[in-house]
Amino acid sequence: MADTPAGGWTTGRLIEMDRPTDRLVRLRFHVEDRVDHWPGQHYVLRLRAPDGYTAQRSYSIASDPHDPLLELMIECLPDGEVSGHMHDVAEVGDVFELRGPIGGWFTWTGEQPALCVVGGSGVVPAVSMARYARRLGLSDSLRIVAVGRTYDDLPYARELKRYGAFLALTRENHGDRVAHPPYPDEVLPLAEGVERAYVCGSVGFASFATRLLGQVGVRADTIRVEQFGATS
Repeated sequence: MADTPAGGWTTGRLIEMDRPTDRLVRLRFHVEDRVDHWPGQHYVLRLRAPDGYTAQRSYSIASDPHDPLLELMIECLPDGEVSGHMHDVAEVGDVFELRGPIGGWFTWTGEQPALCVVGGSGVVPAVSMARYARRLGLSDSLRIVAVGRTYDDLPYARELKRYGAFLALTRENHGDRVAHPPYPDEVLPLAEGVERAYVCGSVGFASFATRLLGQVGVRADTIRVEQFGATS
């Protein structure tokens, strides 16, 4: 396998933005001297105040590598300096400091059949993987379990559903499925034959998802985890 792509600090101009929910903002940047990423990688977004104070945070990439724009989905966290600014202050046309792509552990480029178990805004890297898989005709090699409180709260829910993801909602019924985290017997058929598993979400979700994968027979050494929280 080729070396994982990596890029240094550059700038990105905000070209498009929308707010799919009260807590989420979707941002699309034109990145100067952009290095094409692999699905599962992330960028660091840095804010710089006039007095030189900086704040930065890492965000997973949602876009397919062939998308001309870099897409991030940012959840506004309580007291989040970066997320609050991007949600409430940022405007189309603003220029931001960006570094990426970053990361090699959590990437997927289609070599192995894979299962993603992702929750909340942790669905973002799975969206990049799904877009990549769809473009290259690899959709049969990628299975996704996406967990959210409600359909409207789950980022990219409609797109993930179109890609065949299994949606498990915990606060509302979805079709014939009663609200509940995913059961082992729901995940078991999706885990058959997979050689790699990806877990992304909050610390609590990551712990739950890792246990769930173990219950359905996924080997621990094939599971790759990315977790986040307000203080990460």
